[in-house]
Amino acid sequence: MAAPGIVRLVACGSVDDGKSTLIGRLLHDCDAVPADTLAALEADEAGGPDLSRLLDGLGAEREQGITIDVAWRSFDIGERRFILADAPGHEQYTRNMVTAASVADVAVVLLDATRGVLTQTRRHTRLLALLGVRRVLLAVNKMDRVDWSRQVFDRLVGEWLAFAAGLGLSDIAAVPISARGGDNVVARSSHTPWFEGPTLVDWLAATPAPAQAAGPFRMAVQSVIRHGAGYRGLAGRIAGGTVRPGDRLRILPAGTEAAVARIVTFDGNLLQATAGQSISLVLDRAVDVSRGDVLAAAEAPPEVADLFEADIVWMSEHALLPGRSYWLQLGTRTVAARIGEVRRRIDIDTGEARPARTFALNDLGAATLSLDAPIPFAPYAESREFGGFILIDRITDETVGAGMIRFALRRADTVRPQRLSVDREQRAALKGQKPLVVWFTGLSGAGKSTIANLVDQRLLSDGLHAVMLDGDNVRRGLNRDLGFTEADRVENIRRVAEVARLMTDAGLIVLVAFISPFEAERQAAREIMAPGEFLEVHVDAPLAVVEARDVKGLYTRARAGELANFTGIASPYEPPESPDLRVDTSACTPEQAADQVIGLIRAALRD
Repeated sequence: MAAPGIVRLVACGSVDDGKSTLIGRLLHDCDAVPADTLAALEADEAGGPDLSRLLDGLGAEREQGITIDVAWRSFDIGERRFILADAPGHEQYTRNMVTAASVADVAVVLLDATRGVLTQTRRHTRLLALLGVRRVLLAVNKMDRVDWSRQVFDRLVGEWLAFAAGLGLSDIAAVPISARGGDNVVARSSHTPWFEGPTLVDWLAATPAPAQAAGPFRMAVQSVIRHGAGYRGLAGRIAGGTVRPGDRLRILPAGTEAAVARIVTFDGNLLQATAGQSISLVLDRAVDVSRGDVLAAAEAPPEVADLFEADIVWMSEHALLPGRSYWLQLGTRTVAARIGEVRRRIDIDTGEARPARTFALNDLGAATLSLDAPIPFAPYAESREFGGFILIDRITDETVGAGMIRFALRRADTVRPQRLSVDREQRAALKGQKPLVVWFTGLSGAGKSTIANLVDQRLLSDGLHAVMLDGDNVRRGLNRDLGFTEADRVENIRRVAEVARLMTDAGLIVLVAFISPFEAERQAAREIMAPGEFLEVHVDAPLAVVEARDVKGLYTRARAGELANFTGIASPYEPPESPDLRVDTSACTPEQAADQVIGLIRAALRD
């Protein structure tokens, strides 16, 4: 059985560098390939088993000859167990490589001696440094194709070492190999008498066991276990430090404190537990604790904040949209988050920081993050568990980005909610009504503003206090600095939603008439309102109908190419799937549509 301290290894490199062959060779020569698996492999050019096929499990990979998914395998060197991840080499699948590298202790970067240091080589090396992998080996492959030239090896290694050292990587080495022939993989090669360094396996064997996280006790709560009337255990894996019965803990982000009564495991109670152990803690008193909370030593708790600067690797084919709400998942906690400002994008080759407003697929850079609720955290350089996060699209559930917290922004401490003496219920009671947001969405020319204006008049005649926010009017003042790109449209709706929320705090009925083309922003607007106080009205009409109306002449100009990003022509409109009300203005008059909206509002006010 392997000794404690499993080492997680990631292998990466560009397409056709021979990475799959190297890993297959490594597994084969370490006796980690079952005999029946080896017998089933097709023959390679030399007539032996094609070891590159050991990890290519997907049919698409076999057809294309590239690695797409991350393949995981375990093998032993002596008494040390290694968990190996074969990361994709193609730029399109950099996100998969990030997934593998985010948990790696050491890395092997493969380089084709005939092609040299490529952009993807530099990309992977930069990502390894950013993700905290400090021990890295450069395997210069296909040395047989350059006649085992020491000059070629020294030149390529010198170029890469200079690049790696500039990223802060210090525990680095290089080895000349031929993955196909097995030279310098396990056994030393007779073709490189000039090379005095270790073989790949020797270098791996010399890797120290991963150190257990030191410092104060930290554990993210994965679940709350209840058993019978008296048992309530807080389950999780200890990220750092040690805990004992009697220790005082602080529960974050709430800040309440309690002491450890028992440390429970499947095998019985413990007198002590340390980093890496999965346990369940029973506290000495009942306190409010949920999944995602963090238990920490009371005398040394982590910071709590909701504004950060972070390094981000963008992993989606859809560009980042500053202002759009994404799910941020850090450890066991999930919270809504927005990218506030893209600070810089990093040039992979030169490391130069360049100005940018967004990130595209595989871009790397820094940005600010604004969260809807504070979270306990640590800078990624100090803790992967409490500093690394992923971003998830709230509509599609696609993982769109991975990030590393650098630090909390200063205004996270200086800008805090002010408790007000007069609340929204008192203001609404003074007006004798319930606050409400009625959100009219639809194509330009569908009739949103016309209907909302009629509804506003009806509410006034009924003695109700309402206000109307019209898209064109707001763009003449509050949002006059915004254009019509997707990012500007996202910010336009975010600001309007915040204004509408403030107006409901004043007890008003707010009529919002905006195209608001994206489902994500409309959903985000609904979620920041109080429950039951948001009504979505889809003012619907076929594109041909609204074009025929074209009161403002906008469709004509858009068709002529004079208006870029015009919704319905050059920019998409995402109709609501389940609005609270849909009115078809091609089949009813504005007055009839207003009657339907008034009925909806009255029903909501009665609830």
